[in-house]
Amino acid sequence: MRLRVLGLVLAGGKGTRLYPLTKERAKPAVPFGGKYRIVDFVLSNFINSGIYSVYVLTQFKSQSLLQHLSEGWRFGSMLKSHFIIPVPAQMRSAGETWYQGTADAIFQNVNLIEQSDPHVVAIFGADHIYRMNIASMIEYHEHKRAQITIAAIPVPKELVSSCISSGTTVC
Repeated sequence: MRLRVLGLVLAGGKGTRLYPLTKERAKPAVPFGGKYRIVDFVLSNFINSGIYSVYVLTQFKSQSLLQHLSEGWRFGSMLKSHFIIPVPAQMRSAGETWYQGTADAIFQNVNLIEQSDPHVVAIFGADHIYRMNIASMIEYHEHKRAQITIAAIPVPKELVSSCISSGTTVC
């Protein structure tokens, strides 16, 4: 049996640390290497890992990101399970608020997960530049029969406090 994997891409951050590049666009829409955008890394990782059902959750200054997704990431409509669909913030919470963080973005879009009825949900940010075989991570996850699997890069303990106090995500 082939696993049904749903990809959720968190592409809603303001990207304030990249200002002025994010003055007019969300961080995932920042150009990288000519015609590419930062969001292309996570989408390429999904597609190259055989994950073809992807929702991209957006929020701040999303127009250029939406345009890029529309122009650069179109699948034909032949297979219903092959899609990359941008999902603007819809204020689906009881208080009708914008996303209050990444967990809230997932919570406000849990209906998409329920409708897709996947075996596995892969949740990744859209604001990192990396290459990863997500399929091997899912294989490991299934082999371990895990409830949740988190990808991380080990950092020596002595560097952790300096990373946290400097506010950087790269140490």
